[in-house]
Order: sequence, then C-alpha cells, then structure tokens
Amino acid sequence: MQADTAKVLWNAALPFRQFVDEAEKNQQLWEGVYRTARIPDWALDAACAHGDGVRLLVLAEDWCGDASNTVPVLAKLGDQADCLEMRMLKRDEHPDVMNHYLTNGSRSIPIVIALDREFNELGHWGPRPSELQQWVMDNKASMPKSELYPQVRRWYAKDRGETTLREVLALLAS
Repeated sequence: MQADTAKVLWNAALPFRQFVDEAEKNQQLWEGVYRTARIPDWALDAACAHGDGVRLLVLAEDWCGDASNTVPVLAKLGDQADCLEMRMLKRDEHPDVMNHYLTNGSRSIPIVIALDREFNELGHWGPRPSELQQWVMDNKASMPKSELYPQVRRWYAKDRGETTLREVLALLAS
C-alpha cells in the first residue's frame, strides 16, 4: 500500500471504541475481550522499541470471531503504549483494500497493517495467529464448522492474545 493511500485510509478509519459502539453483532464479546486483555511489559517494550508514530490499521467486521478475539487485545496495546495507535476499517466498506490482502484468495479478516510515522507499510498480519491458522487449514475440510469453531474459541481463550501480540509486534521489528 502506498503511503498516501494509507494516510487517507487512516484518516477515515474509526477509533476502536467507536467501532465497538457501532457494532451490530458481538458487541459484548468485543468489550469482554478488551476488558480482560492483559498486556505484558515485554509487549509494551516491543511496541515502543522503534519510537513513536507506529500505527496499526485493522480491516475487520463486527461479526468476525477471529477479529473479536484478537483485535481487542491490539486495541488495549494501543491504549497502553503511548507510541502506538490503532484504528479500524470495515472490510465490506473497503473492498479494494481487502482485495490487496487476500489470504489464499479469501477475504479473511482481521488484517492488521502496520504503518510507520510516514504511513509506509511495515508489513501486515492476519487473519489468525499462524499456529491456529495452520490448524484450521489442516482441519476445515474434514471437520464440520459446528466442531471447528468451538475449538478455535478454546484456542483463543487459552492463548489470551499472546501469540497475536508476538506476531503483530514482529512486524515492527523487521
């Protein structure tokens, strides 16, 4: 993504709180994950290791279970790390952006785009932590959704955002 495009999108993006307040689905889940998220000191240190002005631009929708389990953790990081800010774009309102970040040809979300202070893209992440994504890809053809998604939710509950933080913050280090 070009820096000028990223800046325009950033300026149009919603703060996390506004995104959640306007949510039509899963609002309590988004709020609950945010409320219970704990950001370790190592994550705050890693977020600020490259100075101020880092931005996380997130493509998501309120109905997405993966987004509601990962994005609130990143929002809490943004609220606690003075050097980092996060904003949200609704995927369905930005199809051109989403089409640039397809996962195996799919419009999977969330997608987190890391930007520096000049809005240059540092990298992107999503739609799930890599270990979970691999497990889903290995099992989705043979396992009904009614069995798959409860196991995904259990994985997120056990991980508590740790893997998401590590993988997203690795974008800033590269």
